[in-house]
This record gives sequence, C-alpha cells and structure tokens, in this order.
Amino acid sequence: MMRSLAICVCLACCGFPLMAADPAPVPKSPGHAGVLANAVLSARIDSLVLDRLAEEKIPVSSRASDAEFLRRVYLDLAGRIPTATEAKTFLDSTDTARRAQLVDTLLAGQDHARHMADIWQTLLLARNSDARRLQREPFVLWLGEQFQANKPYNTLVREILTAEGPQDKNPATTFWLSQVTVDHMTDTVGKVFMGTQLQCAQCHNHPFTGWKQDEYWGMAAFFLKVQPRLPRGKDMNTPEVKESPRVQKARKNLPESVKFVEPKFFGGARPKVKETAPLRPVLADWLCASDNPFLARATVNRLWAQMYGRGLVHPVDNINDTNPASHPELLEELTTQFQANGFDLRAILRAMALSETYQRSSKPIPGNADALAEAYARMPIKVLGPEQLFDSLVTVLGQPGQGAATARKMMVTKMAGQNGPRAQFLAMFEGDVDADATEYQAGIPQVLNLMNSPRMNTPAAAVRLSQGLSSEEAIRHLYLATLSRPPLAAETTLALNHLRSAEAPRQALADILWALLNSTAFASNH
Repeated sequence: MMRSLAICVCLACCGFPLMAADPAPVPKSPGHAGVLANAVLSARIDSLVLDRLAEEKIPVSSRASDAEFLRRVYLDLAGRIPTATEAKTFLDSTDTARRAQLVDTLLAGQDHARHMADIWQTLLLARNSDARRLQREPFVLWLGEQFQANKPYNTLVREILTAEGPQDKNPATTFWLSQVTVDHMTDTVGKVFMGTQLQCAQCHNHPFTGWKQDEYWGMAAFFLKVQPRLPRGKDMNTPEVKESPRVQKARKNLPESVKFVEPKFFGGARPKVKETAPLRPVLADWLCASDNPFLARATVNRLWAQMYGRGLVHPVDNINDTNPASHPELLEELTTQFQANGFDLRAILRAMALSETYQRSSKPIPGNADALAEAYARMPIKVLGPEQLFDSLVTVLGQPGQGAATARKMMVTKMAGQNGPRAQFLAMFEGDVDADATEYQAGIPQVLNLMNSPRMNTPAAAVRLSQGLSSEEAIRHLYLATLSRPPLAAETTLALNHLRSAEAPRQALADILWALLNSTAFASNH
C-alpha cells in the first residue's frame, strides 16, 4: 500500500579544500543595528534568498499547503507531528493569521523546549566510555527548563561554560563531566559555540586555514584547570566539577600533543588573568559578549540548519574563510539581529518559520528540480531524527496502556530514563550527529524494528483512533493522525476497498495504520 523506507588527517576530518589561506582573523561583528520587526526580518530573509535565485535564474516552487506547513512546523519546532485533533483544528481554520498563531503557540509550548533540549544535549554531551555511568537526564531536564523560560542564549552558554559544583546541585556541570579530557572540552566548545573545528590544529599548524597549534592550546588553556570527578568503581558520591587554582601539568589523560601556553582567545588577544584566578569565566565574558560574533554566528547558522535542512555555512561547525556561506549577507543579517535582540532564540526561529522561504513547498517544478539545496528554491525533504520519530509514534500510538495525550504529557514533564523505552529506541536509531539531515542514516535493522514492533501490529491504536466513526471518517482520521492531511480520493478508495474485503474490520484498520506509520511520508519532514 505505502512504501517503507527501505595530504593529511585533518583534511579528512575537516574537509577543507586544497588551498592556502591567510591566518584567520577574528571575524568582525556585523554591528548592532536596531531590532527589526519580525515580519520585516522574515521579508529580509526572502529578499536575500530571492536575489540569489534571480541571479541564477532558478524559479521557486509554490507556497506549501496548510497541511504541508502544519506538519513541517510541528516537527521543526515541537519535535513531533500534530495529533489528528490539532491537525483538524488548524486545517479547518479560516483565520488569515493561523500560521503565525501556530508558530507562536508552538514556540511557547513545552514540546518546543523538550525538542530544543534534545538537539542541544546531543551536541554537548559526549558519548564515551569514561562517562558511561554519568546520568544525563538532569542536564536534559535543566536544558528544557532554560528553553521553556526562553533564557537569552548567551546567558545559557555562560552558565554552561562556568558550571561547577555537584551535578545534583548544578546540572549544567554535566557538560564538563561528559567531556572529561581537555581536548574534548576544547573541541566541543569550538564546534558547538563557535562553529569552528579547532581540533585540526591540535597536533600541528593547520596547513589550510593558517591556524597555529599555539592557537588551539591557547584556547585549551582556559580548561586546563577544570577537574571533573566522575563516579568510579563503588564510589557513589555525586559527580562534581571544580576549577583548581593552578594548572596541574602532571595530571592524567592529557593528550601527547599538549602544549602549556598562556590562555588566548581564539584569533584574539591574551587576557590578563592572575595565575590562581578561574579561567572559564574569562572565556565566557569574551565568547558571550554581545559584540562577539562567534557565538551569534554559529548559533543562527545551526538554527537555520534546524529549519531548512542545512546551514548557510555547511557543515555548520566549519565556519572559516575557506568555507564561505551560501548567502553571506543573510548570515550577517541574522547574526546582527540575534545580537541586537538579546540572543532571543524564539525571535529568530519565528522569523525563519514565517518566511516565504521556509513556507515553500518541497515539490520541484521545471527549472528547480536539479537546483542545489542551498539555493532554497524549494524546501529540502528531511529525514526524521530518532527523537522526532519516537515522539511522533507516541503521538499516534500512545504508550502501552495509555492514551496518546497522557503519554505525550509524560514525555514532556518527565524525561524517560536512560534505560527507558525512549532511550532504547534512540540507541537503536542513533545516527551520526553530523549527518546530513536529508540522508537516511538507518538501515534494514531499523526498518524491520518498526515493521515488526508489537505496538505496530495490534489493532488497539487503530480502533481507538476510529472509535465511533464511519469507515470513510475513520480513514480520514487515520491520515490526519499520521500524515497530518486528509487522504486523497484514490487513497480513500484503496483503503475502503481493503476494509470491505476484510473478514476482520478491526485488523483491516490496523493494516491501514501500519502502512501509514511505515511509509516514507511518515518518516520524513517534507
């Protein structure tokens, strides 16, 4: 019925082109122009994208239908598909402001906070053997609370960078407890908060960007005093993080390439700091300053990738002079607005979601079928991440013994434990953190897991979703619950024929739901 988804080391890790470059200067801040109204910023996004398309004579696809927009924005902002009731309410609305109202509702909701926590904890928490006993749930819950409060992003980053004390008193310390070694700390801070792959200069001067080895270890020096204490053996004490008064040069697990140099801001000056003073707050003051573009630029680039499938600079953590943005002026505009608007994540996401560029259909038309994704002539089709897939399945099926609404409430208010059903599902479907959002990373084992799952092969959910409805109404409801749209006439006819020819109507409904949940359409964001 429906288809199922069936020459040097640093060059390899960074993907830099074979060309020389001058040393990378500290990028200049684009300044602090006044904050643009949201609609104005959305229009600015469209104008800069359309200018590029006009230059290349690429036509744009039509505006996405309400059903396409509904499902897309739920997945991108809430991390799940809408329920059948939510879909019907939106699709039946005639309010001309319904899309803007939906975006505002989603951004203020707990699902959005949880979705953002999912994204950032994946970026920030290392999965390694050293931290295998570390409890990650406190950090995820804490992150969700920060995103729910819409805390300014530079304030959130500062709290993570300077976190110390026991994990049960300060969950932000989980970041440092998961990194363990100074090179991992440096690499992750560079990639997530600066959009820069610093690790390529760890062992030697970088041959392509001009970054020196001392540049890497100057940044790493800010973390050499950090002492994460993880649980070992029978030790049941709470993990904690502290910063020692002096660098311990004889400490264990230092990489062989370590160089002990004075702390130095990446591409910038050496701060004047007393030898015994904490160093991370000094770095946080620099990185989180409103006029330092590193953090703002890296963040808006990631947000753009979250919404549009790829960053304006791609890969998102490789911002440097040899890897220019597809739309440099747009990246600078978004950076400027993010800074000027107090690092407000929701404001930037709202402007993106209400741009015509985001609301463009994914369906190609003559003239743009072969256009590169970075042209944004149409919306790229993205594959659901493991968290989106699990939470969307729960939205439809609910948890065993519970309705979908109850299960979703539990999912928002109480994160599943590290050994719970959600964690097990994510482990099964986990892909590369840096994978292209448009490429399916799973394979036959994951597809078979879905197709043969007991919860996919019971009529309970289909019966619950179609209770009290006629056959045609039931089919419509199943489509709304899974694909967020009514069925096409041909789909309705096919499903009705299956129901009429079946000896067991309950099982026939389950067959239809099974086919929808295992379809390419369900597993993708289009």
